[in-house]
Amino acid sequence: MTSVIANEAKAGKTPKAPTSDRSRAENRLALKLVAPALALMLVVTAFPMLRALYLSLFDYSLTAPDDRTFIGLTNYWTALSDGLFWRDTVTTVAIMIITVAFELVIGFAFAMVMHKVIFARGVIRTSILIPYGVITVVSGFAWQFAFSYQNGFVNSWLPFIGDDFNWFAERNSSLIAIMASEIWKTTPFMSLLLLAGLAQVSEDMLEAAKVDGATWWQRLYKVILPNMRAAIMVAVLFRALDAYRIFDNIFVMTAGANSTESISFLTYRQVIEQFQLGIGSALSVLLFLSVLVVAFIIVKLFKVNLADARQEG
Repeated sequence: MTSVIANEAKAGKTPKAPTSDRSRAENRLALKLVAPALALMLVVTAFPMLRALYLSLFDYSLTAPDDRTFIGLTNYWTALSDGLFWRDTVTTVAIMIITVAFELVIGFAFAMVMHKVIFARGVIRTSILIPYGVITVVSGFAWQFAFSYQNGFVNSWLPFIGDDFNWFAERNSSLIAIMASEIWKTTPFMSLLLLAGLAQVSEDMLEAAKVDGATWWQRLYKVILPNMRAAIMVAVLFRALDAYRIFDNIFVMTAGANSTESISFLTYRQVIEQFQLGIGSALSVLLFLSVLVVAFIIVKLFKVNLADARQEG
């Protein structure tokens, strides 16, 4: 074993730390605990996924259910060669990046407050988590009313834009309203995950850094954030995947008007409004594949080693 590590060091390679017995035991236990839920999830989701993949290979409309023609990958080519699909993809990615970025910053601030507060801790945590308990459709209607130029309160809070400014008259302002409702609704979820990460940061390390003369910002960047890397990755991953599938707020607030459609809303229009089950199924498969790509990119960007996060060698 020693010779192998020495040879790797001579070759310029970084030897991998051996997996500990504890880590292997936890992995086996995790597989046993996850297996029943995974099996149930596959039973529930496998058929709809395979059915969508099957239907995406046909020219199939619900207006003519008996007239179904096999066309192979034509539906996928139609979607990928249509500018509408790529415009909606850009809109979806923009909503995901902007909302997750704001939620990460605001959620971290809330998590710090919930972590440090001593008095009325339960009341403060409950207050911060209230928006997450509101149904998304209800939240969408509430924010649509808030941004209304006729009787909403947002314009009165922002006098520099004018009382008669119509937020839903054009694309950019409509997207701002949609993203504001999304950020308000889901920031508590982000803060809850980050709060769990903050609980894992060693107080001894923070005290040692403070004794060494580190400022608050230095402790944040050198101690807190590095030790929260795994928690931040999980929070960003969960929220990014959820934001990428955004539908409810768009449906309620704009119904896709002013080029505010997401990929999910485009799929909905093809299947529910236009009864095109073939192209709609192809879009749902593309949405699923793009979600996998987003998840892969996030995991690769963070490069979190869970064994290191548990401080194992």
